[in-house]
Amino acid sequence: MTLDPVVTHLVAAALAMLLLVGAWQKMRDQMAFRTALEAYDIVPANSLSALFAWLLPCAEALAAVALVIDGTRTYGVMLAALLLCVVTAAVIINLLRGRTDLGCGCGGIEDEQTLSWALVARNGVLLGLLAVVAAEPAARTLNWLDYLTVALGACALYGLYAMLNQLLANQPRLTRLRSLA
Repeated sequence: MTLDPVVTHLVAAALAMLLLVGAWQKMRDQMAFRTALEAYDIVPANSLSALFAWLLPCAEALAAVALVIDGTRTYGVMLAALLLCVVTAAVIINLLRGRTDLGCGCGGIEDEQTLSWALVARNGVLLGLLAVVAAEPAARTLNWLDYLTVALGACALYGLYAMLNQLLANQPRLTRLRSLA
Protein backbone atom coordinates (compact mmCIF):
# COMPACT_ATOMS: atom_id res chain seq x y z
CA MET A 1 0.00 0.00 0.00
CA THR A 2 1.38 3.41 -0.91
CA LEU A 3 0.27 6.64 0.68
CA ASP A 4 0.77 10.23 -0.33
CA PRO A 5 4.05 11.32 1.27
CA VAL A 6 2.25 14.19 3.03
CA VAL A 7 0.27 11.65 5.06
CA THR A 8 3.39 9.70 6.00
CA HIS A 9 5.33 12.85 6.94
CA LEU A 10 2.37 14.34 8.84
CA VAL A 11 1.81 11.25 10.99
CA ALA A 12 5.56 10.84 11.54
CA ALA A 13 5.85 14.48 12.65
CA ALA A 14 2.87 14.20 15.01
CA LEU A 15 4.26 11.03 16.60
CA ALA A 16 7.68 12.66 16.87
CA MET A 17 6.10 15.61 18.71
CA LEU A 18 4.32 13.23 21.07
CA LEU A 19 7.55 11.33 21.79
CA LEU A 20 9.65 14.47 22.24
CA VAL A 21 7.17 16.08 24.62
CA GLY A 22 6.93 12.85 26.62
CA ALA A 23 10.72 12.52 26.78
CA TRP A 24 11.15 16.14 27.83
CA GLN A 25 8.53 15.83 30.58
CA LYS A 26 10.15 12.68 31.95
CA MET A 27 13.63 14.19 31.83
CA ARG A 28 12.42 17.41 33.43
CA ASP A 29 11.24 15.56 36.54
CA GLN A 30 13.38 12.44 36.68
CA MET A 31 12.48 11.70 40.30
CA ALA A 32 8.72 11.74 39.63
CA PHE A 33 9.19 9.50 36.60
CA ARG A 34 11.41 7.11 38.55
CA THR A 35 8.77 6.95 41.31
CA ALA A 36 6.07 6.19 38.72
CA LEU A 37 8.28 3.55 37.12
CA GLU A 38 8.96 1.90 40.49
CA ALA A 39 5.23 1.91 41.33
CA TYR A 40 4.65 -0.46 38.42
CA ASP A 41 6.61 -3.01 40.46
CA ILE A 42 8.28 -4.54 37.42
CA VAL A 43 11.79 -3.07 37.61
CA PRO A 44 13.52 -3.37 41.01
CA ALA A 45 13.61 -0.10 43.01
CA ASN A 46 17.35 0.46 42.91
CA SER A 47 19.97 1.73 40.50
CA LEU A 48 18.32 -0.34 37.75
CA SER A 49 15.14 1.73 38.02
CA ALA A 50 17.26 4.89 37.87
CA LEU A 51 18.88 3.58 34.69
CA PHE A 52 15.49 2.77 33.11
CA ALA A 53 14.13 6.18 34.18
CA TRP A 54 16.97 7.75 32.20
CA LEU A 55 17.09 5.35 29.23
CA LEU A 56 13.37 5.39 28.41
CA PRO A 57 13.12 9.14 27.71
CA CYS A 58 16.42 9.05 25.83
CA ALA A 59 15.05 6.27 23.63
CA GLU A 60 11.83 8.26 23.13
CA ALA A 61 13.81 11.30 21.98
CA LEU A 62 15.96 9.16 19.68
CA ALA A 63 12.86 7.53 18.14
CA ALA A 64 11.30 10.97 17.63
CA VAL A 65 14.32 12.31 15.77
CA ALA A 66 14.61 9.15 13.69
CA LEU A 67 10.92 9.36 12.69
CA VAL A 68 11.32 12.72 10.97
CA ILE A 69 14.45 11.88 8.97
CA ASP A 70 13.70 9.95 5.78
CA GLY A 71 16.85 7.82 5.98
CA THR A 72 16.23 6.73 9.58
CA ARG A 73 12.42 6.58 9.63
CA THR A 74 12.34 2.76 9.61
CA TYR A 75 14.58 2.67 12.70
CA GLY A 76 12.41 5.30 14.35
CA VAL A 77 9.29 3.23 13.69
CA MET A 78 10.94 0.10 15.12
CA LEU A 79 12.22 1.88 18.23
CA ALA A 80 8.93 3.70 18.86
CA ALA A 81 6.99 0.44 18.38
CA LEU A 82 9.31 -1.37 20.79
CA LEU A 83 8.88 1.38 23.39
CA LEU A 84 5.10 1.37 23.00
CA CYS A 85 4.97 -2.41 23.31
CA VAL A 86 7.12 -2.40 26.46
CA VAL A 87 5.17 0.31 28.26
CA THR A 88 1.84 -1.16 27.16
CA ALA A 89 2.91 -4.58 28.46
CA ALA A 90 3.74 -2.94 31.82
CA VAL A 91 0.28 -1.35 31.90
CA ILE A 92 -1.41 -4.65 31.01
CA ILE A 93 0.55 -6.54 33.69
CA ASN A 94 -0.59 -4.06 36.33
CA LEU A 95 -4.18 -4.04 35.08
CA LEU A 96 -4.22 -7.85 35.34
CA ARG A 97 -2.88 -7.45 38.89
CA GLY A 98 -5.88 -5.21 39.59
CA ARG A 99 -3.72 -2.11 40.08
CA THR A 100 -5.76 0.62 38.40
CA ASP A 101 -4.85 3.33 40.91
CA LEU A 102 -1.34 3.91 39.52
CA GLY A 103 -0.48 7.01 37.51
CA CYS A 104 0.54 6.04 34.00
CA GLY A 105 3.91 7.83 34.26
CA CYS A 106 3.53 9.21 30.74
CA GLY A 107 4.64 12.68 31.81
CA GLY A 108 2.92 16.04 31.94
CA ILE A 109 -0.87 16.10 31.95
CA GLU A 110 -0.95 12.35 31.40
CA ASP A 111 0.52 11.82 34.89
CA GLU A 112 -2.97 12.48 36.20
CA GLN A 113 -4.19 9.52 34.16
CA THR A 114 -4.51 6.24 35.99
CA LEU A 115 -4.08 2.84 34.40
CA SER A 116 -7.01 1.62 32.35
CA TRP A 117 -7.83 -0.46 29.30
CA ALA A 118 -8.48 2.84 27.51
CA LEU A 119 -4.77 3.59 27.92
CA VAL A 120 -3.98 0.23 26.31
CA ALA A 121 -6.36 1.05 23.45
CA ARG A 122 -4.74 4.47 23.02
CA ASN A 123 -1.34 2.83 22.70
CA GLY A 124 -2.81 0.40 20.18
CA VAL A 125 -3.95 3.34 18.06
CA LEU A 126 -0.45 4.83 18.30
CA LEU A 127 0.99 1.50 17.11
CA GLY A 128 -1.44 1.59 14.19
CA LEU A 129 -0.25 5.09 13.33
CA LEU A 130 3.32 3.79 13.33
CA ALA A 131 2.21 1.29 10.68
CA VAL A 132 1.04 4.26 8.58
CA VAL A 133 4.49 5.81 8.94
CA ALA A 134 6.12 2.52 7.96
CA ALA A 135 4.09 2.33 4.73
CA GLU A 136 6.00 3.15 1.57
CA PRO A 137 4.98 6.65 0.45
CA ALA A 138 4.18 7.36 -3.18
CA ALA A 139 7.08 8.86 -5.09
CA ARG A 140 6.53 12.56 -5.54
CA THR A 141 8.37 15.72 -4.64
CA LEU A 142 6.95 17.77 -1.81
CA ASN A 143 6.46 21.50 -2.24
CA TRP A 144 6.11 24.34 0.27
CA LEU A 145 2.37 23.81 0.65
CA ASP A 146 2.97 20.14 1.48
CA TYR A 147 5.46 21.10 4.19
CA LEU A 148 3.03 23.67 5.59
CA THR A 149 0.30 21.01 5.62
CA VAL A 150 2.62 18.63 7.45
CA ALA A 151 3.56 21.23 10.07
CA LEU A 152 0.03 22.46 10.74
CA GLY A 153 -1.49 18.99 10.51
CA ALA A 154 1.05 17.56 12.96
CA CYS A 155 0.25 20.34 15.44
CA ALA A 156 -3.48 19.65 15.03
CA LEU A 157 -3.01 15.90 15.52
CA TYR A 158 -0.90 16.50 18.63
CA GLY A 159 -3.58 18.85 19.98
CA LEU A 160 -6.23 16.18 19.38
CA TYR A 161 -4.04 13.62 21.15
CA ALA A 162 -3.58 15.93 24.16
CA MET A 163 -7.31 16.64 24.31
CA LEU A 164 -8.23 12.94 24.21
CA ASN A 165 -5.65 12.17 26.89
CA GLN A 166 -7.10 14.85 29.13
CA LEU A 167 -10.55 13.31 28.65
CA LEU A 168 -9.13 9.92 29.66
CA ALA A 169 -7.49 11.50 32.72
CA ASN A 170 -10.76 13.17 33.72
CA GLN A 171 -12.85 9.99 33.42
CA PRO A 172 -12.13 8.64 36.94
CA ARG A 173 -12.91 12.04 38.46
CA LEU A 174 -16.20 12.25 36.59
CA THR A 175 -17.13 8.75 37.74
CA ARG A 176 -16.42 9.74 41.38
CA LEU A 177 -18.49 12.92 41.02
CA ARG A 178 -21.43 10.98 39.57
CA SER A 179 -21.33 8.56 42.49
CA LEU A 180 -21.52 11.48 44.96
CA ALA A 181 -24.57 12.98 43.26
